[in-house]
Amino acid sequence: MSTHTISILAENHSGALSRVAGLFSSRGYNISTLTVAETDDPTLSRMTIVVKGDESILEQIVKQLNKLIDVVKVVDFKEEPVLERELILVRVDASKSNRHEIIEVANLFESKVAAVSPTSVTLELAGETPKINDFCLMLKPYGIKEIVRSGAIAIGQLRK
Repeated sequence: MSTHTISILAENHSGALSRVAGLFSSRGYNISTLTVAETDDPTLSRMTIVVKGDESILEQIVKQLNKLIDVVKVVDFKEEPVLERELILVRVDASKSNRHEIIEVANLFESKVAAVSPTSVTLELAGETPKINDFCLMLKPYGIKEIVRSGAIAIGQLRK
């Protein structure tokens, strides 16, 4: 099983996301991450889907995605250079005695302090998924109260 990052440009109207997600669920595939946002053209949305699965079945899904009326373009980044990022917000237990240690971890990962309260610190980090995972591991001993992850977004890189 391999991981695929699939970028879909689709018409921005109700039902489009449901039809795209339906293709994956009808084949029994769980979507690992899904992000959707309007593009610079308000009539179009970009969907970035990360899914793990069998190469031949995912190839069929990509072909079927291209046949959907709402879909304008599909790119499976399996063989293209890709720039991929994820955003995370993490609320961590923080007291006066350990706050400086948490801030040191944040600085090590080039994270931003998004909010501070008397009992917690909320950190923000954008980066590749392995970096996000490492960040979470480093913060776990301090007591993670809440995590919100955006899921991957991706754009193809220009070849030189």
